[in-house]
Amino acid sequence: MNSNLNLLHPYPFSKMATLLADITPASDYAPIKLGIGEPKHLPPQFVLDELIAHAGKVQNYPTTGGIPELSQTIADWLKQRFNLNDINPTSEVIPVMGTREAIFSFVQACIDTTCTDDTPNQKPVIVMPNPFYQIYEGAAILAEAEPYYVPCTPENNFKADYHQVPAEIWERTQLLFVCSPNNPTGSVLSENDWKELIALSDKYNFIIASDECYSELYFDAPPVGLLEVCAKLERNDYKNCVVFHSLSKRSNLPGLRSGFIAGDANLLKPYLQYRTYQGCAMPIHHQYASIKAWQDEEHVEANRVLYREKFALWMQELGDLLELRHPDASFYFWVKVPDKFNNDDEHFVKELLEKVNIYALAGRYLSREVNGYNPGKGYVRLALVASVEESQEAIKRIKTLLA
Repeated sequence: MNSNLNLLHPYPFSKMATLLADITPASDYAPIKLGIGEPKHLPPQFVLDELIAHAGKVQNYPTTGGIPELSQTIADWLKQRFNLNDINPTSEVIPVMGTREAIFSFVQACIDTTCTDDTPNQKPVIVMPNPFYQIYEGAAILAEAEPYYVPCTPENNFKADYHQVPAEIWERTQLLFVCSPNNPTGSVLSENDWKELIALSDKYNFIIASDECYSELYFDAPPVGLLEVCAKLERNDYKNCVVFHSLSKRSNLPGLRSGFIAGDANLLKPYLQYRTYQGCAMPIHHQYASIKAWQDEEHVEANRVLYREKFALWMQELGDLLELRHPDASFYFWVKVPDKFNNDDEHFVKELLEKVNIYALAGRYLSREVNGYNPGKGYVRLALVASVEESQEAIKRIKTLLA
């Protein structure tokens, strides 16, 4: 077996299962699960109808690049949502089976471990925020690259401060992962933030991979995207820039496994060839259902209305009792553990389960300790994915626990 598999960390939920193995949930309460970012809002019925209508397509092999109608629909959505001048559906868009598998496989395809005179016997570097989506790290390790973690701290509004990355790291960097809106902190990069990263990419010649799967879960103004800033800079070839999007959060369709990667055609052409050998292709009936989802915005706005209501409810009811920071976007609270629980995220999530039967995620499991500092330690992630009614019940229980 690949020896690099031994370097992978257990997934956060595996760590949580170990932590809570000896905890008996409070039997007086039904469980409320706020630990996993799996949307609980209803998926749009018209998408399910389209899925059923094309179910007979299971008798056909799907092509790796997908049907042209889906790529065109995605290109149309990108142009409208991010004010793009143009994007080629044939060469600059690839439908994928969810962002998770695409992020992982893109890293395997783009990292070059060949030594050069400039970087003898040194691993290539992948820069990523800390805390982070663990696929970034796992993909880096299995591509034999070195992860470099940039902490997201309160001092920088929980955004990664890329100014602190040393030049010698940038010189070895082949890929930068950005998650905006960020999972788990909910912070969003500004237009100026993007421009600075693009300038760094030009200077050091690395790829920017922007994970934007929470981009449609906003409260006020829609978050700025990487390709949008490229368009403003008249960087219409999207050089060294790719974005990942998904229907999982936007349309409450995590089981559809439908998303896309878009951007620099010079990167996507060899990546498509890699995917052909990998054998990843979205089922055709999923593609037709995806077309309907990307073409409709009403259900997405209805989704946002529900999240706005829940976040407003939590801020109103618990804002004085918990150190709640309203996210810029996404459906997560990144909550500072109260002093009552010694600022210990593991202790807090155990108390939530044992005393009031609420599942949350310890922040340290989403982060790595670097130079003695883990930016997730002392925080918990709460996913407001459940119904408004369950949110009301969770608030009541947390008040009881805090009292």
